[in-house]
Amino acid sequence: MLIRIVRMYFQADKVREFLDVFENSKHLIRRFEGCKHLELWQDANSPNVFCTYSHWESEAHLENYRNSELFRTTWAKTKPLFEKKPYAFSVKLNQVVSNLQ
Repeated sequence: MLIRIVRMYFQADKVREFLDVFENSKHLIRRFEGCKHLELWQDANSPNVFCTYSHWESEAHLENYRNSELFRTTWAKTKPLFEKKPYAFSVKLNQVVSNLQ
């Protein structure tokens, strides 16, 4: 299991537009092969900062999504709304659990 977190910084006047993009694509992303979970988080102190939090069966499933037409079209609508470059990282769930034992 792979967990992917993407922190995105939007122009303040573009937040509503981003929320519309997310609302229109979230069900498609959730149904994408290998996607097990998807949430959108809003920063408690910065209302123009959001994170997507998603679970993927494997890194290969995430890469298939990132190379898909769905990702390309969603990203093309999202990217112009950024205030600055997003920050993304992945962790393997089994590694996190193993390190806690």
